[in-house]
Amino acid sequence: MRFIVVLFLLAFTVSGCSKFAKVQKSKDYEYKLKMADQYYEKKKFNFAQQLYEELFPIFKGTDRFEDLYYKYAYCAYYQRDYMSAENLFKSFTEVFPNSKYSEEMDYMRAYTYFKQSPKVELDQTNTSKAIGFMQAFINTHPGSSRIKEATEIIDQSRVKLEQKEAKSADLYFQLGQFKAAAVAYTNLMNNFPDSEKGDTYKLQVIKSYYEYAAMSVDEKKEERYQNVVTEYNDFADRFPESKLLKDAERFSSLSQNNIKNLQNEQVKKAA
Repeated sequence: MRFIVVLFLLAFTVSGCSKFAKVQKSKDYEYKLKMADQYYEKKKFNFAQQLYEELFPIFKGTDRFEDLYYKYAYCAYYQRDYMSAENLFKSFTEVFPNSKYSEEMDYMRAYTYFKQSPKVELDQTNTSKAIGFMQAFINTHPGSSRIKEATEIIDQSRVKLEQKEAKSADLYFQLGQFKAAAVAYTNLMNNFPDSEKGDTYKLQVIKSYYEYAAMSVDEKKEERYQNVVTEYNDFADRFPESKLLKDAERFSSLSQNNIKNLQNEQVKKAA
């Protein structure tokens, strides 16, 4: 039974390809365009794309070229060839600057970058581009019905960039590179000032500086423990209602005790 099904599917595929080959060889360009549109409507985008591409020089300069180009661009998009789709959406707006589709093409160009945005662990260049192009879309089309979607995509993309940066800071901390971790967490707070995890990042700054002070030579410890206290005071000012305030306070208290002990040791040595 399975063999029969395979044979049927194979015969169906061969038949479809044979029909497409006949269309492709046709010199009746109206018929060819009609078939391209049919393939497009049936979501056979590979066939439609090939026919549209062959028809470019035939219909270029006519009033039908715009619709052909529009569908051709979407053929790449629906086949998940987002890099080609981005280029086609861009070139569409250049070829047809006054088109009724201009706003849509601007949005779709930005959206292709969002679709190319990879997992958090990987390079986030396309994520950054998605933010930039979506913001440009919002600025260019302030009355668009797509503003809400564009804003949501910007927010989602910024969350991903934040996660990427947070993972890098966490890695510094896990590797014991505490000064680098403190700087990374500080940059994270500066880059994402509205983050819901601001107090978490600030606590990590405090912990990083505390560990950095603890592993320092005696001559540097007092200054570096004082830095922990300073960071705690900033935490208390910024996040007075945070559930992490007591944790931050503990590192400040430990640092102050360590400073007193260091100062007492210095007095003993001087005596």
